[in-house]
Amino acid sequence: MTWTTVYLVCFLLGFSLSAVSWLLGVLHLHLHLPHVGHGHGGAPAHGHSGHGGHGARAAHGISLHSAPSPFNVATLTAFLAWFGGAGYLLTRYADIWPLAALLLAIIVGCAGASLVFWFMVKVLWAPDENLDPDDYEVVGLLGVVSSPIRAGGTGEVLFSQAGARRGAGARSEDGQAIDKGVEVVITRQQNGLVYVRTWTELAADERPT
Repeated sequence: MTWTTVYLVCFLLGFSLSAVSWLLGVLHLHLHLPHVGHGHGGAPAHGHSGHGGHGARAAHGISLHSAPSPFNVATLTAFLAWFGGAGYLLTRYADIWPLAALLLAIIVGCAGASLVFWFMVKVLWAPDENLDPDDYEVVGLLGVVSSPIRAGGTGEVLFSQAGARRGAGARSEDGQAIDKGVEVVITRQQNGLVYVRTWTELAADERPT
């Protein structure tokens, strides 16, 4: 088997699989390859300190949803098609050393796969498609009172969630007033309001007696 034949087979295989993959996408079917292990940008887990059935997240880590793996059906088929096409043209119509043609074909194949991957990440991939419900669970989050909570009344707390600073109307869990700037932990959510206890109160309750 000559190099020309090898390149032609790679091109036809890559082009055919790309067409099949595109057709499956149009029909809302999906073809997946096993993902090659890649790092997940250090997404720390939530730190919990249990109290009265509520997990107080003293250190709240935000889950990061990783982008698609560069090793997938689309990039593999693109590499085969570009590699095969470039290699076929170089060996068929250019007077070039076979190893040089192979190297150039690999470079072109990687460029084609990189272009497809860039398009996937920048255009097709939406980071919010697969949301983790835990990222939007407010119970147990650590916040700060931004508007004083009146005794038996409401105020406002600020807290970080899903990479953004958020605010919510708040009541004291025990009905006591809480001053502005006090650190609190959200213990429950009801009727659009969050109920909180002060961090110092929780810490005192958890000390061994």
